[in-house]
Amino acid sequence: MRLVVLGGGESGVGTAILGKQKGYDVFVSDYGKIKDSYKEVLTNNEIIWEDEKHTEALILNADVVMKSPGIPEKAPIVKKLIEKGISVISEIEFAAQFTEALTIGITGSNGKTTTSLLTYHVLKQGGLNVGLAGNIGKSFAWQVAENKHDVYVLELSSFQLDGIINYKPHIAIITNISPDHLDRYNYDYNLYIASKFRITKNQTEADYLIYDYEDEAIQNWLSKNTIKANKVPFSLSEKLENNGAFLEDDKFNSTINKELFTMQINELALEGKHNIKNAMAATAVAQLLNIRKQTIRESLTNFQGAEHRLEKVLKIQGVQYINDSKATNVNSVFYALDSMTTPTVWIVGGIDKGNDYDELMPLVREKVKAIVCIGVDNAKICDVFNNVVDIMVETTSMSEAVQIAKRLAEKGDTVLLSPACASFDLYENYEDRGNQFKQAIYNL
Repeated sequence: MRLVVLGGGESGVGTAILGKQKGYDVFVSDYGKIKDSYKEVLTNNEIIWEDEKHTEALILNADVVMKSPGIPEKAPIVKKLIEKGISVISEIEFAAQFTEALTIGITGSNGKTTTSLLTYHVLKQGGLNVGLAGNIGKSFAWQVAENKHDVYVLELSSFQLDGIINYKPHIAIITNISPDHLDRYNYDYNLYIASKFRITKNQTEADYLIYDYEDEAIQNWLSKNTIKANKVPFSLSEKLENNGAFLEDDKFNSTINKELFTMQINELALEGKHNIKNAMAATAVAQLLNIRKQTIRESLTNFQGAEHRLEKVLKIQGVQYINDSKATNVNSVFYALDSMTTPTVWIVGGIDKGNDYDELMPLVREKVKAIVCIGVDNAKICDVFNNVVDIMVETTSMSEAVQIAKRLAEKGDTVLLSPACASFDLYENYEDRGNQFKQAIYNL
């Protein structure tokens, strides 16, 4: 069997290693440049690779193709593969067939990284032999090749879910759904929603779907479609007493299989309403896997949080600096601004993904004292918020943005980097952007 891997990044190299181990004839092709560290791994494993080109003769003879999530279906080479009837799948689909491990699949427009890290943390503290993969850390395929975990927590993007045929998680979580990546879905929000729900399409009556009961897109889809999995909703406003989690009198209650877990929300390590929901989702998983209540409580109390997601960096002269570089869409910024409790200097901008900033207006009026724009093109942000805040400054580098934010902030204020945009105009990715923000703060 010939396995062609398109994309020589983390998921591609992991798939190549697993494919080689399972006896496939493996070829890796990347239209861009493969990192030297990955080239070394491929060469050491005697896997043939190419970069900065796609040699069609070596690709179109595949039995199966694993496409990295960053490559769109519209790419010419992918179109040709589909026209030839060659199966094009995701790393998750490829790797799942080679492990007996139970998997927890977590998706959503926002919160999936924090929920994945938190779920992993709770299960690990509970003594399970658990791996963390998907959109995060070492690739799933690579771990299946090298480790023997009993459970995997998988953070799954819509792009990874698009490449699924038979894969099913035993427990699926949809944290929420809001418009994102619509350029990959013909600007049709319904296609994006359907992509998220692929996470439950192969689930059976023995499996579980944990989801946000208050999310309009989720509720709308569930009202029109039937699923086989057991539904486990969570809510901040509705009292869900049978198999679900809800908030009551500043504590959250989670009932799974008639077992009740309760915890005061002020004991949670993470702040903000959205993080109560993330904690509810992780707790439901832990209960389904019979983790002790005391362990769940301790884990939710001592969790450290995700880097670049509402990450408290430093407090300088009474001003708190927060790195939320992972907020690449409007909905993420909504959560960030909603959790601010002090006057905020907001650093925003980058490559706009067709953002509609209207839903942020009430929060910006209430909480934001100044806006510092960072990005190649800030025109849209300036147009939208010009009459909403008193001070708006355009900058061209992170160090300049942080310097200006420092001048604008007073003791007791917060400086928040929450860009609402992609980072590729000035940075490699959101991590690079967040790291440059942190470095600029350390340099103050």
